[in-house]
Amino acid sequence: MKNLLVLFGGKSNEHEISLLSASNVCSSADADKYNIIKIGITKDGSWWLYTGDNSKIADGSWESDKANLTPAIISPCTAHHGIVLFNKSSHTYEIKHIDAAFPVLHGSNGEDGTMQGLLTVAGIPFVGCDTYSSAVCMNKTAAKILSATRDVASTPFVTVKNYEKDSALDSVRKTLSYPVFVKPQSSGSSVGITKVKSESELLAALEIAFASDIDATALVEQAVVGKEIEVAIIGRSDNLFTSVCGEIEPGREFYDYENKYKEDTAKYYAPARIDEATSDKVRAAAADVFKACGCLGLARCDFFVTESGEVLFNEINTIPGFTQISMYSKLLILSGMTMSGIIDELVELALTRYKVVHPL
Repeated sequence: MKNLLVLFGGKSNEHEISLLSASNVCSSADADKYNIIKIGITKDGSWWLYTGDNSKIADGSWESDKANLTPAIISPCTAHHGIVLFNKSSHTYEIKHIDAAFPVLHGSNGEDGTMQGLLTVAGIPFVGCDTYSSAVCMNKTAAKILSATRDVASTPFVTVKNYEKDSALDSVRKTLSYPVFVKPQSSGSSVGITKVKSESELLAALEIAFASDIDATALVEQAVVGKEIEVAIIGRSDNLFTSVCGEIEPGREFYDYENKYKEDTAKYYAPARIDEATSDKVRAAAADVFKACGCLGLARCDFFVTESGEVLFNEINTIPGFTQISMYSKLLILSGMTMSGIIDELVELALTRYKVVHPL
C-alpha cells in the first residue's frame, strides 16, 4: 500500500474550491491501494496533518478539529523523502515516508509551480505538471504564446502591466474592439474577471484584475460569441487521452466564480452540442496546447467555438477542479473512466516520471 499525500487548502483565492476537490479525491481513492495522508494549509499559511473525516475538509471545519491536527511540513531533505510531524508536548518530531503526493491546490501557491518546486527539491513524486509547465500554464499570456507555436489560434488579446495602465486605452483601441473581457493574467476559477462594454469601463476593470494577480498584470481579451467548450486530458505527450468535449452555457452574461460555485444557473452539456468534426478539431487543439506547454499528467483545456466553427484557445488549467460538479472528472468518466481509476493513472504517471528522472 502506498502512502499518498493529499495537499489541500492553501494561500489562494481558490482555497474553498481546493477543500471541495480534496475531499472528493480523498473519498474516491482506492482504500486498498492508498494510505491517504492529508495535509491542509490554512489561508494564513499554517500546515497541519489532518486525520479526521473527509467531510470536514469539504466544509472547512477541519481547521477546528483540534484533536485531529498535528503540525507538519514537507521535508526538503531527499533522505527523508516525506513529511515531518511535530509533537509540541514532547518537543520531538517524526519523519513519515511519502510514496507520492497529489497537490489538490488550485491557483497561486499550488498550481503555479511553487509547490511543484518544493516537491521536486524534496524528491517526492507528485501528480501533475512539473514546475516549468505549471508556471507557464498559470500565465495565460505565456500559454497563448506557446500554443501559437503549434498553430493553435487564441482569442485576440492585449497584456497590460499595472505600470502601463495609462497607455492601456490606446493599446486596446488599436488591437481590439468592445466588448472585451479583462482578467488577471495568473489566476483561476474566473476570479477577478469583468466584461467591459465601453472604453469608459476599462480602467476600473483593470484595477479589479490587478488586485487578483500576483504580478499585477491583466489580460484584455476580445469577447467572442460562441460556445464554451472544455476538454479533459490525462497522460503524457507520447500517450495522451483527450476526453469527449463538454460545453458550458453560463447562467449569466459570462461564466464567473459565482456562476461556477455559488449559483446553480449554468447548464452543462456532455457531450457538447457540436458536430463530430468540430469535436475532433477541439480535442486535437487541446492535445497540441498540452504538448506546447510541456504538460504531464492532467489538464483541462478550454476553448471557444464560434458560430462559423472557428476554434479559439482560451486557457489551460493544470490542477482542474475535482469537485462533484467539476467538468474534468465528469468528462473522463463519460469517456469510460472511474474516479478511482483517474487517481490510479495520475499516481502511476507521477511514479513513472520520477523513475525516469531518478533511475537509480
